[in-house]
Amino acid sequence: MLKFYHAPWSRSTNVLWLMEELGVPYELELIDIRAGAPDSYRDIQPNKKVPAISHDGVIVTERAAITIYLADAFPQAGLAPKIGDKDRAAYLTWLVYADSVFDPAVAVHTLKLEYPPSGVSFGSYDDLVANLERRLSHSEFIAGDRFTAADVQMAGSMGYVMQQKWLPERPAFVAYLERTTTRPAAKRAQEMDLEMARKVPAFAEMFKGQ
Repeated sequence: MLKFYHAPWSRSTNVLWLMEELGVPYELELIDIRAGAPDSYRDIQPNKKVPAISHDGVIVTERAAITIYLADAFPQAGLAPKIGDKDRAAYLTWLVYADSVFDPAVAVHTLKLEYPPSGVSFGSYDDLVANLERRLSHSEFIAGDRFTAADVQMAGSMGYVMQQKWLPERPAFVAYLERTTTRPAAKRAQEMDLEMARKVPAFAEMFKGQ
C-alpha cells in the first residue's frame, strides 16, 4: 500500500508528478498546510510539512529521499539508473541538488537577502543559474541523455520558479522544460493539482467566479 500526503500548489507537487510517472496505484491524503495540519500528522511528518509517503508502513519524508526511495522501489518505471550504472552518480547529484542548492538559493534570492556565498552550504544564486545553464546546454536531461526522476524534481521546481520570474528564461531552460513538463504524467499531475487547489479555502478568492 502506497499512501501520499500532499498539499496542492506546494513543494509536494513535484512528488505528485512522480507518482503519476510511476504508474502504480496510490492513495492520496490531502493535508491543508495553509489552515494548519492537525498535530496527529506529526506522527508522519514532525514539522507538519508535505510531502510524505507511507509505503507498506514505512514512512519517508523529504522530497529527495522520497524520490530516491520510490524510483528504486518501482524499477519497472525506469526512472532511476541502477546501482553500478555510471549515470547514477549524476542522477543522485542533481536530484539532491534540487533541494539542497536550487531551493534555498532561489528562496534567499527572492527575499533579496545579502549573504556571503562561502558562508552557506548552497552558495550563490548566480552560480546556481550558471551551473544549470552549462548543464542544460550540453545535456538533454539533467542527469544525462534520458529522463529520470531527477528531472521530475529539477524541472518541476524550475517551471514554477520561472513562472514566478525568479529564474531567467534562458533558451536552454525553456527547451528543457518543453522536453519534460509536457510529458503525459506531468500534465495529469498539473490538472489534478489545479482541481485540488480549487477546493482549498486559502485559494477561494483566486477561483471566485470561475
